[in-house]
Amino acid sequence: MNTADHNRIIDCEKRLMDAFQQRDISSLDELIHEDVMFVIPNGQTLNKSQVLDNYRGGDMYMSSITTSDLLMHFIGDNAVVSMNVEFSGHYYDNVINARYRYIRVWKLFYGHWKVISVGGIPIT
Repeated sequence: MNTADHNRIIDCEKRLMDAFQQRDISSLDELIHEDVMFVIPNGQTLNKSQVLDNYRGGDMYMSSITTSDLLMHFIGDNAVVSMNVEFSGHYYDNVINARYRYIRVWKLFYGHWKVISVGGIPIT
């Protein structure tokens, strides 16, 4: 992959973070693949409809998101991205104010990058 692909992934990551924070269901739907698997920091696995429903219904809300230390590697038509994410908000009745290390895999489908896998672990 080339610099243009690198820049497109950076843009996709920014759009994804903005969509999470703004609860922009349309953008989340566009960026997340139908068969995605999320493993959230508590170990629970979620599919796309569960993620979208959490945001749509207000069960998940992020009031602030800050990212840092982004690493990216391309493997074929996949981009593997890892970064630190600090956010505050809530998940159901639990207040969140923590730092996590996330890894996301983006795959190129017919000229469009889509998230196919997400995992996160708490960091100190």
